[in-house]
Amino acid sequence: MLKIDSLSGNFLNCIPNHSFVLSKRTIIGIIVGSVIIAIGGLSLISHIGTITINENYVVAVGDSTFYTIPAPNHTPQHMKISGDAFDLRLESPSDGLQIPPKNSEKTMESFKNRTDEPLTIDWVHLADGETKIKIQNTGDSELTITGVLIRSSDPIWFTYDLMVIISGVIIIGFSMGFTLRKPKGF
Repeated sequence: MLKIDSLSGNFLNCIPNHSFVLSKRTIIGIIVGSVIIAIGGLSLISHIGTITINENYVVAVGDSTFYTIPAPNHTPQHMKISGDAFDLRLESPSDGLQIPPKNSEKTMESFKNRTDEPLTIDWVHLADGETKIKIQNTGDSELTITGVLIRSSDPIWFTYDLMVIISGVIIIGFSMGFTLRKPKGF
């Protein structure tokens, strides 16, 4: 009959002449691998959901800039544009904000004398999709664009984060090999 008292303690005590000692390289590998897994996990968590971008951009005279904002349904967007003169085209998904309107013959809407009172654009995505914005500076001074843009996270970040986590697991696996025996060349 097996006594319960003999089950207490370390399970390795039941193996005669056991020795389970971790080498210095194994411990270092476990620590480094664990840190890498933690960094990948935190990054993975931070890339879930939407990302808020605080935009502050200056467009030189004669230059243009493009924005593509992928965002989920019901996502609010805010942008202010100030400058001497500029052309703007904004295409929001579904029946959302369109500048110029879809039924207009114009391809760009022109704005002038917006240095003191910037053009403020607030809109909400009415469907999942991308808002495309093109801004062309046609004035004699720099154009300032500020705003708070909320966008969807890029799916490629999930793959990068997963690769970091897998690298940490591989480092721990290789370091555990040093516990059993020291490989040649190390």
